[in-house]
Amino acid sequence: MQDDVSGLTHLGQAETLYPDRADASLLEVFPNLYPDRNYHVTLETQEFTSLCPKTGQPDFGTISVRYVPGASIIESKSFKLYLFSFRQEPSFMETLTNRILDDLVAICAPRRMTVVGAFRPRGGVGITVEATYQE
Repeated sequence: MQDDVSGLTHLGQAETLYPDRADASLLEVFPNLYPDRNYHVTLETQEFTSLCPKTGQPDFGTISVRYVPGASIIESKSFKLYLFSFRQEPSFMETLTNRILDDLVAICAPRRMTVVGAFRPRGGVGITVEATYQE
């Protein structure tokens, strides 16, 4: 038996939430009303998942993004959907963290941005990757 979700519109569609590969086109921005002011925006989720490219086993982690916006600000729900799109993405943690940074910089052109991927231990070893951009 399958749940009837046809009347639900705020949660998105399965195709959007679970694409085959990570999809930067899910990211959206809105205008920064204070483009001449330096201030920090932090986005964080503890629900990031991807796949090990060698074993196919899931990797779980926390993704934190801290940035000084330029003309645009990242819309948080689109950020969440973008991160969800990595669930079937087979990539190493170092690659994922740098790819997230590249995608976010491309969509919002921040003054500065740091992305930290803190991945839970698998096989007894945790990995934290930090990637930074500055204009």
